[in-house]
Amino acid sequence: MTRHAVPGPVHRMWTTRHEPVLEVADGDVIEFDAEECSAGQLAGHRNGDVPPPLDYDLLYPLVGPVVVAGAEPGDAVELEILDYRSGTWGWTSVLPEFGLLEDDFPEYHVHRWELGDGVADFQGAATVPLRPFLGVMGATPDSDEPLSPFPPGAFGGNIDTRDLVAGTSVFLPVSTPGARVMLGDPHAAQGDGEVCGAAIEASLSGAIRVRLHRGRTIPAPQFRTAGPLRTGIEDRGYFATTGVAPDLMRASQDAVRAMIDHLVRETGLSPLDAYVLCSVVVDLKITEVVDRPNWVVAAYLPRSVLS
Repeated sequence: MTRHAVPGPVHRMWTTRHEPVLEVADGDVIEFDAEECSAGQLAGHRNGDVPPPLDYDLLYPLVGPVVVAGAEPGDAVELEILDYRSGTWGWTSVLPEFGLLEDDFPEYHVHRWELGDGVADFQGAATVPLRPFLGVMGATPDSDEPLSPFPPGAFGGNIDTRDLVAGTSVFLPVSTPGARVMLGDPHAAQGDGEVCGAAIEASLSGAIRVRLHRGRTIPAPQFRTAGPLRTGIEDRGYFATTGVAPDLMRASQDAVRAMIDHLVRETGLSPLDAYVLCSVVVDLKITEVVDRPNWVVAAYLPRSVLS
């Protein structure tokens, strides 16, 4: 086994035209630093200030591509996450015309987080456990034309799956020779759904072991966790709200609106702050998808996070 530090430069598009920054063999470990999604644009922001405008062309700096020797279309690459270490600060934004409740919260807003030893305080109303992971993990799709980093695809990319923490193995389908793996969009914490459009966006350093599975053809990313997902967070149970509708998106919106109302009543947070808190700690779950014409989505709040 060999350990490699992943060098620059970073990229902001998916394309086979990028020159590889590193080649690794089956079983090698890569070590890397991933910058938070804004690429430093919000580093100087403080709560209460007017947030600076974002240059969207600078968002999503991605590490790589890393070539996996011998990887061919039809194979799978396994990324075994060995270690993640978050930075000392992060941010969560609400952007115009973005997020699950974009019509309810149309104004630009940024909350800055100071990240402590495994937790982050939210206005004295909640303590958010930190579980760092990468929002973007992918093997480059077979496309010469540049593809935006914003939407995920069957190749992976911006999948924003909060359980891809240290100890988890992620399996990516290979569609180009060498796989050309890229990583980015580090998060310190996120709820399932990332409902306001952002997690706690925070830089991280990490180490990942790369394995090649020849002939393992998969249709989209898969992952294997090392054990229970929410140890220490579930000790006091959950409070959940539901949305019932003929459309899963509408049911999700109704469930989150009800959770925002609950948080406002219980904590005194403003609706906007409650929306931000939902994005980093509340989990959306499909509880029923067969009893047509209505489906049920529940929003789960770990009771242990409330102060």
